[in-house]
Amino acid sequence: MIELDGIYKSFYRKEALRDVSFSVKEGEIFGLLGPNGAGKSTLIRIINKIVEQDKGYVSFRGKNLTQESLKDIGYLPEERGLYKTMTVEEHGIFLARLRGLTRSDAKMNLQKWLEKFQIEDWSKKRIEELSKGMAQKVQFICTVLHEPSFMVLDEPFSGFDPINVALIRAELSEMKREGKTVILSTHDMKSVEEICDSAVMLNKGEKVLEGKISEIREQSKEGKFAIQFQGNMIAFANALWTGYEILDKEVLTDDRFLVTLKMRGENTFNDLLQTLLPHIRIESAWEVLPSMQDVFIKEVTKEKEN
Repeated sequence: MIELDGIYKSFYRKEALRDVSFSVKEGEIFGLLGPNGAGKSTLIRIINKIVEQDKGYVSFRGKNLTQESLKDIGYLPEERGLYKTMTVEEHGIFLARLRGLTRSDAKMNLQKWLEKFQIEDWSKKRIEELSKGMAQKVQFICTVLHEPSFMVLDEPFSGFDPINVALIRAELSEMKREGKTVILSTHDMKSVEEICDSAVMLNKGEKVLEGKISEIREQSKEGKFAIQFQGNMIAFANALWTGYEILDKEVLTDDRFLVTLKMRGENTFNDLLQTLLPHIRIESAWEVLPSMQDVFIKEVTKEKEN
């Protein structure tokens, strides 16, 4: 759907992006991750032709990205910007027409989305009458009003309560089922983990991580396992001896426990089970993969140390 190759960008001799390359497949939700100041917003502005890269190439559907391409792109900026004196209807029609829709098509699409979100009575309200959360919901609708096949959403969950976060996440999942493509820039790692297919992470203007979410978590694992068992906790600990380190323990009942531990040396999961089986009754056991939150913190901390 979109490919970035060797993107460089600087402002007043300060590098914002340095040799950034990645591609987003059609029909996937793609996470754009990184701490504040990593270069994510600059990259998003390049994709939306707001600023031009100093070096590098951006292609959209296999062709050079142009202003004409923007008619098939929906953009939700982090800095929310709606004209406060316009009504919801006027604003939606105005923005949709900038993306090439006729007035009648824009009005019809807006009505459909207002009904979908059950906010039809907002149509004649001025933007200044809306709460922050209400205005952000309107801005999301304006982003998708022209029915783009590709969307770039910068912190779309910011300022939303949990109910509306769930609403937007469900809408993104529905768009994916329809074959649409989304770049999602967010600090909400739980959403990244649950709805993104792949991701790239930037730090200090450079790419530090890229891949499928499952692969990123797999590559970052640290030999941690969880064991839920019935038996004696002392017998469990003694059986492990020095080959394993207990990291956490949760008491479920008098004789049932959930323990998280870490392997030492060359021990395998099978070794762990064989060590424990004579001493306790294992109810369940699994490898603990790091969350995307863990991966994010580890990568950013590693970069700071370097």
